[in-house]
Amino acid sequence: MSTLTGWERTLERAGEALWAQFFRRDPVELVDALRRECDSNAVVCSQSRVVVPNAYDVELAEHVHDELARNTGQVGQALTDRLAQHGEHQGYEWAGPLAVHVTKSCDVPNGRYRVTSTVMPNVSAEGFQPSNV
Repeated sequence: MSTLTGWERTLERAGEALWAQFFRRDPVELVDALRRECDSNAVVCSQSRVVVPNAYDVELAEHVHDELARNTGQVGQALTDRLAQHGEHQGYEWAGPLAVHVTKSCDVPNGRYRVTSTVMPNVSAEGFQPSNV
């Protein structure tokens, strides 16, 4: 589905390497987890239309959240931007406005993070309140 040129792939790898050096391991894993969540919930509507969820909730263990917040105050926006790039490269159509909402949690299964997604119309990162389903 991806139609990246060699130059675009090189730029993407360089961006990921810089991201990894700047933020260490967890943010790269978060981006990969967001991509997997997006890809695994893709719905093929036609040969040219693949729809994916638009609202992503990232729960971070307190120590991970604090470290990321220390490095950048815009963690949710940075993750949203990375996920938007992935969706664009895959040719995905978002079910509505894309937002990644980041929260602290003391109950994440791997001790670092949990990523979930849903379809929410007219969502914004500030107003995104995940359901407790």
